[in-house]
Amino acid sequence: MSTFMFGPWAIRPSEIFFTSKYSLGLVNLKPITNTIASRKPKYKQWINFQPDVDLLVMPRRVVVRFADLTSDEVADLFQSVQTIGRVLEREYRGESLTIAVQDGPSAGQTVAHVHVHVIARRKGDYADNDRIYADMDKSEKDAAKELAKESKPQGVDFEDRKSRTQEEMAQESAKLRPFFTQYEDIWP
Repeated sequence: MSTFMFGPWAIRPSEIFFTSKYSLGLVNLKPITNTIASRKPKYKQWINFQPDVDLLVMPRRVVVRFADLTSDEVADLFQSVQTIGRVLEREYRGESLTIAVQDGPSAGQTVAHVHVHVIARRKGDYADNDRIYADMDKSEKDAAKELAKESKPQGVDFEDRKSRTQEEMAQESAKLRPFFTQYEDIWP
């Protein structure tokens, strides 16, 4: 079985829902838009719209900065983002997408691996539309801390949001997988 890395951390195949020649799509440990639902619980009532869908698309090769990707990796990464975005909008009844890259630590990147957030959006999910970027920055930091804890002894968790369980992430990934033509079958 193939081993996939997200920066220094191993990613389980159960977390991956999309494969292409140079890219992977995976579900997020701490989706940034969890905060939308906590601020506006009425959004949980939307049929087929889950406001906490924050998918990640990353190159298979661990590359820290966007400028260090090859031309083939850049093309494949953003073709993958486009493909995943179409499915995300359709299946979760989003009206728009936020597509974002935090390229380097000063831009808020906390996992040393290029990755793109693809987030389903609806009108009114944020009163201040730019607030999503502050939530994205916080989520990046929270997820990096959580991943680091997996390889360290447990300590005090200062996070104000809980990570999703492996089972929750596997269920989301399994739900998304059939919508895509896969480059490689990595699942047992």
